[in-house]
Amino acid sequence: MTQRYPDFIWHNGEVKRWQDATVHVMAHGLHYGSSVFEGIRCYDTKSGPAIFRLSDHNRRLFASARIYEMPIPYTLEQINQACRDVIKANGLGACYLRPIAYRDLGGFGLSADTPTSVAVAAWVMGRYLGDDVVEAGIDACVSSWQRFAPNTIPSGAKAGGNYLSGQLIAREARRLGFGEGIALASTGLLSEGAGENLFLVFDGALHTTPVSAALLNGITRNTIMTLAKSEGIEIVERDIPREYLYLCDELFMCGTAAEITPIRAVDGRVIGDGKAGPLTRKMQDLYFGLFDGRTPDPKGWLEAV
Repeated sequence: MTQRYPDFIWHNGEVKRWQDATVHVMAHGLHYGSSVFEGIRCYDTKSGPAIFRLSDHNRRLFASARIYEMPIPYTLEQINQACRDVIKANGLGACYLRPIAYRDLGGFGLSADTPTSVAVAAWVMGRYLGDDVVEAGIDACVSSWQRFAPNTIPSGAKAGGNYLSGQLIAREARRLGFGEGIALASTGLLSEGAGENLFLVFDGALHTTPVSAALLNGITRNTIMTLAKSEGIEIVERDIPREYLYLCDELFMCGTAAEITPIRAVDGRVIGDGKAGPLTRKMQDLYFGLFDGRTPDPKGWLEAV
């Protein structure tokens, strides 16, 4: 099937035709993975299209760039506006946004001086892991590939090179017939999914791995923790051994793309009743309720286009 691309993209300060947003084959980011990016969703709401946690996502974009000493030649407000502009240019409502900053063509070598280019794309994207997964859930496996060790590649940055790890985990899972892979940290303890954070349910409490477990501190992860606390649901952030995946009452993945995806089984071992449990459903209701008005938004997470 031929991919249908959007008509316009924001690239280095201007909205241009999609096909005109080009990068040289010798750009630093292509050779060394020197890019940082975000994934952001815009939802249709009763008040019109609204971008979920736009400023929080783009603040993390700047934080990731700071870790890699990559100066972004635009302000936060300019990148936020670029996100709005590219949605409007393409006439989109609900969609997925991809801001990216990367080391462009300049000197050669790992520490070469290069300019930083920035682009923002927007396109229509449905359920990341499949059309019915939010309701039906997926089967997952623990990957043979581990996450990077501390003080090697900083997992706190949402950097392009980090996702080579995620590709290995996700592709292995697909090859083996699973919906997604789960990674262990270098310690042998639980980390996260190929591109999603994890929550395990024990006795009505949400358990999740800490940021020290080689994971990205997800915006959706934070959203779930905030919503759960507002409902009086206990949050336990702790190291989790692999076998607890098989012992939990419920299990789900979360992320901007994956949203809240139940996990029915891990490594062929059924989790709970083999379907989304009551607390998973409650968190889905709270999360998706932000976009249809059922859940209050006192923090102003929804930012109008």
